[in-house]
Amino acid sequence: MNQSAKMIVVLSVFAVLSGAILAGFYHSVHPRILKNKLEEERKMIFAVLEGSKSYDTVEKTIKGAKGPEIVKIFVGKDESGNIVGYAFTAKGPGFAGTIEVVVGLKLDKKTMFGLRVLNQKETPGLGTKIAQEKFTGQFKGLSIEPKIEYVKNKKPTKPNEIQAVTGATISSRAVVNAVNARVAAVLDILKEENAPPEAEEGGANGRR
Repeated sequence: MNQSAKMIVVLSVFAVLSGAILAGFYHSVHPRILKNKLEEERKMIFAVLEGSKSYDTVEKTIKGAKGPEIVKIFVGKDESGNIVGYAFTAKGPGFAGTIEVVVGLKLDKKTMFGLRVLNQKETPGLGTKIAQEKFTGQFKGLSIEPKIEYVKNKKPTKPNEIQAVTGATISSRAVVNAVNARVAAVLDILKEENAPPEAEEGGANGRR
């Protein structure tokens, strides 16, 4: 076997072993990563649902841009079991990667409890500022009608406006767009969930 063939064999064996090691490492740590993410999500759900002590989860499959998509709505309840609001996640493409946020919607379905950033990989010192209170705090009590908008280099003047992070307009816009898109889907689902049942044929309100 010549030198080139030996080198190919060695590299092939090394690649297989490296792949096996990485696969084993992934399978060993993935459950832990998933558990930590779910726990962080749970904390943020309560953070954006003021007054809630527990929550139920409603799942609905909708038609997304890339096919069927499952939307989860977390229905927050107080100690007496009364609904206080709704939480859900929203995500979209930012400047450096996908941005995922947790949103709290008040019972009136017109204003927000608040927003927390769950995941982001934006530019340190710029885009990462979307996770800071100075930015996320603007969503507390924010109106979602007609839809959330952002302004640059000036203070918001409307109840549905937030100010974009200076130097990180793309990241700010990504959050706004993601929230607007998911709010529309969530409101449609809640409307369906709360719709009165149709009268049965031949019943008190039906006709034969």
